[in-house]
Amino acid sequence: MQIIYWLLVAVMVVGIIGAVVPAIPGTSLILIAIIIWGVVSSSFAAIKIPLIVTVIVLLLSIGVDFLAGYIGAKQAGASKWGQIGAFVGLLLGFFGLLPALPFGGPLLGILIGPLLGAIIGEYLYQRQLGLAIKAGIGIVVGTLVGNLIQGILAIAAVAVFLYTTWPQVFSS
Repeated sequence: MQIIYWLLVAVMVVGIIGAVVPAIPGTSLILIAIIIWGVVSSSFAAIKIPLIVTVIVLLLSIGVDFLAGYIGAKQAGASKWGQIGAFVGLLLGFFGLLPALPFGGPLLGILIGPLLGAIIGEYLYQRQLGLAIKAGIGIVVGTLVGNLIQGILAIAAVAVFLYTTWPQVFSS
């Protein structure tokens, strides 16, 4: 039983990483691991609190994801074009389709793609390079802050799970 517990905790650690790094499952992975633990341990009563906390964290993470990018974009004066460009840049960067990045793979593409996409999208809209760069940086900073907040929320969800289930697993 302890081996399964530790495997699920490892899955939750991947979920914490995914809460911070785009394109990797985050809080939803933590939620799935908690549900699996409830099934394996035959004790859904023991996971009631972590389950509720994780569902709340999942909903908050979705809200933070949208709100952080939006606030970053608005603070920098970005338009919808910059936001769309950032999203397209994220996809292109993740799949390694940025021609200027023959090295670094998807991780570097995930970091640079949204910035380049936001700058290009904003430049197409405003035709002012300085404003486009400012808007691109604003979108990326907002997204990074949002990812950091999501990571903290994911750590909290895993901590609640460990706190509530540890005695059940290691009481012998």
